[in-house]
Amino acid sequence: MSLLDALAGAANASQPLPWLLTSGQPTLRHFEALRDAGVTAVIDLRDPMEPRPLDEPAELARLGIAYHAVPVRPGALDDATLGRIVALLREHAGQPTLLHCASANRVGGALLAYLILDQGMSEQDAVDAAMRVGLRSTELMDWGLTYARHGKGEG
Repeated sequence: MSLLDALAGAANASQPLPWLLTSGQPTLRHFEALRDAGVTAVIDLRDPMEPRPLDEPAELARLGIAYHAVPVRPGALDDATLGRIVALLREHAGQPTLLHCASANRVGGALLAYLILDQGMSEQDAVDAAMRVGLRSTELMDWGLTYARHGKGEG
């Protein structure tokens, strides 16, 4: 089973990089399939107070998948939060990883900075890629672009 096949049916499931999957909230079935496909880490951008279909940290621990929570809250978008996401993407680069939120809108905003700073994409190509994975918010787009324009966290 391919990485992307493991996310079949998840909202906005996408594979923007060979090792990176993005989506809205996966189900337990998706997480089990992701483990079987070789995913080693999940980066969750949802707020812990959002309603969820499962206890994601506990289920991922049971499955042997590393879990990282970096809550992204509209209206409270800052460099520290985006810096943590970019650092996690760098840490797991090349290893099968899932980056998700509820719908993939927040994923797209956060992914923008990584695509520009670490993948060398132009702003337009990064915006196009972010929109393909689920970005719909201009606030989130501006957050990622501003971070990248200031060269935050270049490594």
